[in-house]
Amino acid sequence: MAEILSPIDHTVAFTYPELVRAEAFARLEAAQTAQRAWMQVSLEDRIGLCLRVLDAYRSQLDAHAIAITKMMGKPVDQARGEFEGGMVERTKSLCAQAAEALADDVLPAQEGFRRYVRHEPVGVVLNIAAWNYPLLVPINVIVPAVLAGNAVLLKHAPQTALVATQLQQAFAMAGAPAGLVQAFMASHETVAEVIHSRRLGAVAFTGSVRGGHEVMRTVARDNFIPTGFELGGKDPAFVLDDADLDFTVGNLVDGAFYNAGQSCCGIERIYVHAAVYDDFIEAYAAGVRAYRLGNPLDDGVTLGPVVNAAAAQRIKAHNAQAEARGARALVPADAFDVPDLSPCYLAPQAFDQVTHEMDLMREESFGPTVGIMKVSSIDEGVALMNDSAFGLTASLWSTDDARAEAIARRVQAGTVYLNRCDYLDPQMPWTGVKDSGVGCSLGRYGFGQVTRLKSYHLRTTIPK
Repeated sequence: MAEILSPIDHTVAFTYPELVRAEAFARLEAAQTAQRAWMQVSLEDRIGLCLRVLDAYRSQLDAHAIAITKMMGKPVDQARGEFEGGMVERTKSLCAQAAEALADDVLPAQEGFRRYVRHEPVGVVLNIAAWNYPLLVPINVIVPAVLAGNAVLLKHAPQTALVATQLQQAFAMAGAPAGLVQAFMASHETVAEVIHSRRLGAVAFTGSVRGGHEVMRTVARDNFIPTGFELGGKDPAFVLDDADLDFTVGNLVDGAFYNAGQSCCGIERIYVHAAVYDDFIEAYAAGVRAYRLGNPLDDGVTLGPVVNAAAAQRIKAHNAQAEARGARALVPADAFDVPDLSPCYLAPQAFDQVTHEMDLMREESFGPTVGIMKVSSIDEGVALMNDSAFGLTASLWSTDDARAEAIARRVQAGTVYLNRCDYLDPQMPWTGVKDSGVGCSLGRYGFGQVTRLKSYHLRTTIPK
């Protein structure tokens, strides 16, 4: 049995069986069988299933949320919110968009012919999901895949392996045919064998850049199938000289420290115009100090541990290097009582006097820390935002909409926000540039990752 070590107290919270090769291929066979029948089911019935899944998951929500907290450390209220404020919204939105997204594209009339393009299911989708938002990450793939007529194998991160079983059970409770959505907790070697079998229709991966390259190489060796990679970011915010600071500061504190900063689209670096810099710094430091650090199972705790000891060490190293190179810590070392339940607890921290020579401003920290840098012009701010290997999201903070839109066109990112951050709109494509990945999910465009285009060119009149 594989073990899940809880970041809360460094004890084994759960165990789960890892599929051996024969079991993995049996699940693949079951998925193929289920998919062949499922693709014949009406879209109305597919939508009905996905909506019933919400009721099924909600019926077990308290237990599921506590399990998520024990597995990866987010406060229980945030674990519940991942369902109510995320999974529900995204599922309903995708169901509402499915008919338009999957409708045939009918070409202009041509005498004697009927021509259209159909969005057909790819077959079995392998969804390799990350641990940081263990419900939302797989839902971005599972729901559009099922709506499009596919089956799904969910290979969740080992840290949150039980979520794969939670979702499999919710689909079963909702009346899904056996094999349609299955947990697929197998070793990297077994998963690679399944990919090499050429029996998958698509692979969707969310995780690290290194992991994305490994999956892409594995897929490319024997396959020409759709792939999608969401690989995280080093997302910047640019606070302009006319920003509403009361509104901006609160949102950027939350954007950097929600979920202990473990969000692909969380704020990891902030550029502030010199005209408002001093006021921003003072208010931001006060906002960080308002967090309550502790055991995420306790009421009132707003900041839990990071996912594991290795993550904590990486974040500490970024902080230490920044200070050694001249950065100033804005939160006193004694501002928080750091629990000693495990090595995964970190006090939240913000730094100013930072530069792009520091890993804090270049590498993905993925934790409760952020660097803040003063800039003197729009050109300087945009150049620094774009000076990154990543390009997932970026945010601008200004009360001048027209000026902000003009700046947004210069920013290299999959999504640019104005006066908002750390949010996924389920009606818009979720995509990135550079090392943040390729492909997209969500919105009507996200259905393209789990469908293939098939042209129908039909002669309806035989010439005499």
